[in-house]
Amino acid sequence: MKGFKPSAPFLLLLPAMIVLAAVVVVPLLLSLYSSFTPFRLTRPETFFVFVGFRNYLSILSNADFWWAFGRTVLLLTIALNLEMLLGLGLAMLVEKATRGQRILRTLMMFPMMFSPILVGFQFKFMFNDNIGLVNNALQSLGITQDAIPWLIEGHLAFIAISIAETWSSTAIFAILILAGLLAMPKEPIEAARVDGCTPWQTFRYVTWPFVMPFAYIAMTIRSLDVARAYDIVKIMTDGGPAGRTELLWTLVARTAYSDGRMGMANAMAYFSILLSIAFTVYFFNKLAAARTQIGAEW
Repeated sequence: MKGFKPSAPFLLLLPAMIVLAAVVVVPLLLSLYSSFTPFRLTRPETFFVFVGFRNYLSILSNADFWWAFGRTVLLLTIALNLEMLLGLGLAMLVEKATRGQRILRTLMMFPMMFSPILVGFQFKFMFNDNIGLVNNALQSLGITQDAIPWLIEGHLAFIAISIAETWSSTAIFAILILAGLLAMPKEPIEAARVDGCTPWQTFRYVTWPFVMPFAYIAMTIRSLDVARAYDIVKIMTDGGPAGRTELLWTLVARTAYSDGRMGMANAMAYFSILLSIAFTVYFFNKLAAARTQIGAEW
């Protein structure tokens, strides 16, 4: 180290690197290590007891974990499909607008300005069975006579969470798909009309293949968000009733802080990351295939 002379850029970046290592790298390594221990918050000495893959093997036989895993995949499937359909519809409507398109784009981004916690409180109030806006509207319209227990019955609570997730993030799909529509050349659409294609055929074989990569980018972003969904579920149902809306990360938080089993919770968390990686790889492959198809056809 005698002749080592750090460069000026390295010295300038060194404080940021130290802070990043302190707040990201070190906790990450410690959490990874603790997943191989029976660490409990009430027994700090267990942090130094190495048990190998015992926590990971316990997860494989943990019914609660697999139920939470299945609910997370179900929520991800429902939310992504609804958000893509609604986002596509919004993007096409805004793209057709001849006046006020900038205002419409701003309004379309409005749900993204709310934090997930605020969205959770908002929809918890809306779906309240006594004073909620949804039940009051249904009863006022004569659709139902009795209050619907949206957040008390398991299936209805899951539907309410799905609606909240969809409302808060449909704008991501709408914005990205709108960007694709605005970047799309008009000549292929005009050629399709000249050839006698119907509006559906024009959309199916001309418009959709072009905007598909933008949709897959949105799916990649949202799959990571939904796979680690926590805030909205925590506020609206806290995993209830009776664990019927427990997702992966609410289960991880409950295992870590309510039960105090930090080692098991970290093992669940790292196991859950595989879900995010799997969906990310899947959508990236779809994105690459869609871009290749556009390059070949356009």
